[in-house]
Amino acid sequence: QVQLVESGGGLVQAGGSLRLSCAASGRIFSIRRMGWYRQAPGKPAELVAAVTSGGSTNYADSVKGRFTASRDNAQNTVYLQMNSLKPDDTAVYYCNIRDEYEYEYWGQGTQVTVSS
Repeated sequence: QVQLVESGGGLVQAGGSLRLSCAASGRIFSIRRMGWYRQAPGKPAELVAAVTSGGSTNYADSVKGRFTASRDNAQNTVYLQMNSLKPDDTAVYYCNIRDEYEYEYWGQGTQVTVSS
């Protein structure tokens, strides 16, 4: 059974920083992509950032220049460094892993709240 354990969410003032971590354990076939989605109340979920097995990254336009995604392949861990946080970044953040068969796994979600 695959488990994704997230950590690092919390409450921060606008302009502050947070770092999210997501560690995957269990039997996972070759991981193709690791990333983060978020969902704010009343809004659809959106892809925030993703890192491929080759190290390529892509980001939502709203977070470019502020957020950085990285991964540790040996530890099956993905990180999201979030700087210059804004109130609009307030959401539940979900870790996502896609394996080589395009099967996806999800974390339980971690709340990020940015106060103005």
